[in-house]
Amino acid sequence: MKPEKYYKIFEEQKCCVLIPTYNNATVLKGVIKDILQYTDNVIVVNDGSTDNTLEIIKSFDNIEHLTYKQNEGKGFALRSGMKLAENLGYEFAISIDSDGQHFAKDLPQFINKLEENKNTIIIGARNMDGQDQKQGSSFANKFSNFWFLIETAIKHPDTQSGYRLYPLKKVNKLRYFTSKYEFEIEVIVRNSWRGVDIEAVPINVFYPNKNERITHFRPFKDFFRISVLNTVLVIFAFLFGLPSRLFHNIKKKGFKKIIKEDILQTKDSNLKIAKAIGFGFFMGIVPIWGWQIIVSLALSQYFKLNKAIVVLAANISVPPIIPFIIFGSFYTGGLVLGKDLNLLHFTSKISIRTVSQDLFQYIFGAFVLAIITGIITFIISILLLNLFRKNNKLKFLS
Repeated sequence: MKPEKYYKIFEEQKCCVLIPTYNNATVLKGVIKDILQYTDNVIVVNDGSTDNTLEIIKSFDNIEHLTYKQNEGKGFALRSGMKLAENLGYEFAISIDSDGQHFAKDLPQFINKLEENKNTIIIGARNMDGQDQKQGSSFANKFSNFWFLIETAIKHPDTQSGYRLYPLKKVNKLRYFTSKYEFEIEVIVRNSWRGVDIEAVPINVFYPNKNERITHFRPFKDFFRISVLNTVLVIFAFLFGLPSRLFHNIKKKGFKKIIKEDILQTKDSNLKIAKAIGFGFFMGIVPIWGWQIIVSLALSQYFKLNKAIVVLAANISVPPIIPFIIFGSFYTGGLVLGKDLNLLHFTSKISIRTVSQDLFQYIFGAFVLAIITGIITFIISILLLNLFRKNNKLKFLS
């Protein structure tokens, strides 16, 4: 399909191209010209440039632009541009860097993917193993991908790429607290928690010689900002993000479909089911009362375990069983720590309050008991599943 054919498609999809720029006047004109071969739905955000960027932008009479005097950062420019795009009636925006590394010829990749799924942020995935790829950039990308996996349970090949398609109504609903390069991490993590899909399309990229490359990334300051952000996101991921993502997926797919596709997972191997059972029993005993189910859901999402089985097994800590678990934990702690066990007697009235005088003994014993119980239930489960389950399908599900 010829580039000009995409003019109509961009109009039908209500999609624009968003270019945040800061002191990239030497290549900006060529970037805009290339994009105009595909669409004239173009918005340039001039992030306080001190060169002749504004003059170049004004030389194009068929594009929108937003200019402010002080440099605020790429994240701020993207946020401002996406709000302007939505106000202008666009529903999607494709962000492209203004340094000439991205190719306009890859715009159709995003449009074609958009037609498959509109509830998604699409990221252009670079070939990070290419000969021109700097080793440091490759490491930084793998580092970013790792933390994104921890925070969302989503594996993505290129979380640092700035060539992206954003669904504006979804993205603009959130209030963000970052304004520099780290925004591109925050926006995909927090939107994934709200049920927005994060997908990838392959793109080409041009890496100029070191002395020709224009970059405003400050290795120490920006990497430090990103590290701090990832620390905060990891904490919120387990307390809020991953359970929230599961809730939105249930709401989006429907409860029956979630049960059939994501929970029952009848094609799971015996080993994976046994892991879910053992992990569920472990989570039912660890001393995080009130948070066990939420943490179980979050971790089962991350470890790709059967959520229904994990939660069911974690319910070993129902009220009638809790006194036995508390006593068993306290007794185990005393046994391991060498305390006098003759003073311990079980009573149905035993509670956290009754063992508060030696809380360390209880907590230590709870973790030991949880590990032992998880291992034992895993071994029993795998033996029974291998004995009674044929062709990796439980009889009652076949």
